[in-house]
Amino acid sequence: MQPLVSTQWLAENLGRSDLVVFDATMYLPNEPEDGRSEYLRAHIPGARFFDIDAIADEQTELPHMLPTPGSFARLIGALGVGNRSAVVFYDQKGLSSAARGWWMMGVFGHDNAAVLDGGLPKWRAEGRPIEAGEPKPATPEPFVPNYRAQRVRGIGDLLANLQQETELVLDARAAARFKGTAPEPRPGMRSGHIPGAASLPYSELLNADFTFRAPEALCQRFAAAGADGSRAVVTSCGSGVSAAILTLGLVLAGLPQGALYDGSWTEWGGRPDTPIER
Repeated sequence: MQPLVSTQWLAENLGRSDLVVFDATMYLPNEPEDGRSEYLRAHIPGARFFDIDAIADEQTELPHMLPTPGSFARLIGALGVGNRSAVVFYDQKGLSSAARGWWMMGVFGHDNAAVLDGGLPKWRAEGRPIEAGEPKPATPEPFVPNYRAQRVRGIGDLLANLQQETELVLDARAAARFKGTAPEPRPGMRSGHIPGAASLPYSELLNADFTFRAPEALCQRFAAAGADGSRAVVTSCGSGVSAAILTLGLVLAGLPQGALYDGSWTEWGGRPDTPIER
């Protein structure tokens, strides 16, 4: 399965015994909606809810950090995902958080995962069926993880990179947040960006209907931000969610996937000892 699937592909494959579909919607702290509540009101038939805040490390105060491989295996297996499952993620906004689910699957060694291009808005605009309420309970499946540490960066890696400058940090947040001229959605967070980072708002990779731009257009936007394949890339954002859209975009553009800074600006901007630029 390719990392991006169309609504037509999903419509033709719904009901497959090996296919698991997830609504992976997460709203920002300053947004009034709740992902699970909206999921219960309307979701793609048979889809389950992938709670990014619950399938996470419970030993840190940072939001939705990666869980341990063992914890992920237990949680994803309980949702009916085994090593032979095909997994598709979508979200209610079109494309905002679904790529985080796809990235997590890849980090734990499962490549048979994809994002629904255009998400729920495109599905609904095409008049495709919708369900409401709780889904049938999942049949647990055994999942054996294969952790790929090279796809993840921590704050120590980013601090070292300030001196080494071996990796290009691409920031997926809106330009005003990157520049420090707009407040962060999380209270008390400093504004600005990691020194040396380049701004590439994830919205620049998408068409008006929340589908990805063509590979050639993606390459142009990445190149304009300094990511032309000659330097390893680390994606970042507010809390490690929309950064995965850049990571997926790199794959679709035929560029090296690179890594994702899991703590992102919530970690960097929330500490008093990290340098920032505006």
